[in-house]
Amino acid sequence: MEPARLKLYAYLDAREHQRTYLAIMRLFTSTLLADLSAGEVAGALAGAEREGRVDHGESRIENVINRLKQLVEWGNLVQGRREVVASSIAEFQHGSVRYQVSKLAVRVQRDVDELLRVPEGAREVARELLPAGERGLGQLGRTLSEALLTGGRGPREALAEQVTTLFLQHAELAATVRDFYAYLGQVVTRHHLAADEISGFRDLLVEYIQRVVEDVLRHTPAIAAALAGLAGARPELLRLLGASGLGERVERARGRSAEDWRELTDWFVDRPGRPSQVTALRDATARAIGSLLASVKRATSGGGLLPGRRAELLKLAAWFDGGTREQAHELYAAAFGLYGARHLSPAPEHDRDDERTPWAAGPAVDVPVSVRSRSDRSARGRTSRILDDPMTEQSLLAEARHADERRAASVAELAAAAPRLAEAELSGEALGVLCELLTLAMAQRDSAVDPGSAADPVRGLRVTVEHVAGRAAVIRSTAGTLTLHDSTLVLD
Repeated sequence: MEPARLKLYAYLDAREHQRTYLAIMRLFTSTLLADLSAGEVAGALAGAEREGRVDHGESRIENVINRLKQLVEWGNLVQGRREVVASSIAEFQHGSVRYQVSKLAVRVQRDVDELLRVPEGAREVARELLPAGERGLGQLGRTLSEALLTGGRGPREALAEQVTTLFLQHAELAATVRDFYAYLGQVVTRHHLAADEISGFRDLLVEYIQRVVEDVLRHTPAIAAALAGLAGARPELLRLLGASGLGERVERARGRSAEDWRELTDWFVDRPGRPSQVTALRDATARAIGSLLASVKRATSGGGLLPGRRAELLKLAAWFDGGTREQAHELYAAAFGLYGARHLSPAPEHDRDDERTPWAAGPAVDVPVSVRSRSDRSARGRTSRILDDPMTEQSLLAEARHADERRAASVAELAAAAPRLAEAELSGEALGVLCELLTLAMAQRDSAVDPGSAADPVRGLRVTVEHVAGRAAVIRSTAGTLTLHDSTLVLD
């Protein structure tokens, strides 16, 4: 299934006719229920051809049919037929075959257009959605109580409206946070920053990020408490939202499954072994501030790499971009001291861009720090030799085999002791494996009363822990005794 879906992106990186495929997909996704023939697509491409948005000749009907068939093969379009009145066989063939866009292809094209509209700068974090989400959870709790008491249609519809609004708000908040910190990680990891960039990023980190983190930390306790209050009534909430009536394979709105609510809770609340996104946001902010301080220290220290040559390299790149072909050759020879050469040896194998790709659209070359800072291309040090050490290799393999054998023996001991776990005395290594699986099982629980389970990925031993008030699970071993209060433990 996955390879077939990934083929939906093939037209975006097609070797030829990429602009034509993009224009066709925009035509099909520009209106609802688009049902077009090859002739109608050709007529629309004629205008794009006159404006230079597609190559010359791409609006010819035979070329359009080939492009449409290729999109059908990739899964972006589907074929259909309808009755037409035609004056010739060719007109009937061109008009009777209709094309519609598939559901997944609409999503792909929508994401592509959105990506092309995104500016290069930072994205503003939608901080105002935090208090809105807090208020929405409070209203949701009251509406749920009313719906459970009355069972009327009005409270149920209001409940569905509030759940959908809550998850849409959270999705927008999470997307803006991810985009902002992705941009932040892109810029603060640069080795060389100009003085004005350092000043701008300092204001960005000290002022803007501080406000973002403060808002998140201020509203997180109330949101976490509201989610904890709804955890017990979550099954009733999902029951009231009910099915959509469109079948089992329908893609429902967010908030209609327990997994959606678990993801929402994990964004704000830490769980054992799974820190929340709020914790990750706080850690990412600390790392960003540390990277900025390192850049400032490197820029202001006397032994740093400044003055750099970044401005000169950017100026040279602008000359290349604005010059003609002949001027580019002259600049290249004058800047780097290299001239054209004639090679009599066979051409190297093609493994990068082709001769039709402009240099600006080709792969980017990573400029070493020594070149962009000191214009120094000399090699630093000697490449280390790769030593072949068969004795160390065999000893490491023996250690790995021994560790695997010990874990297999521990799992086998646990499996043998499963029917009489309360009376058995486990070894220290078996207790360690049990504690490891028990930690993973505990991490699956939203609250202390929920069940949790985890399994060994290689040997399949499963540990299940359930809440039972008044009972205690006692596991004895040579390393000590483990007691789980108000719980039962099952190994299978």
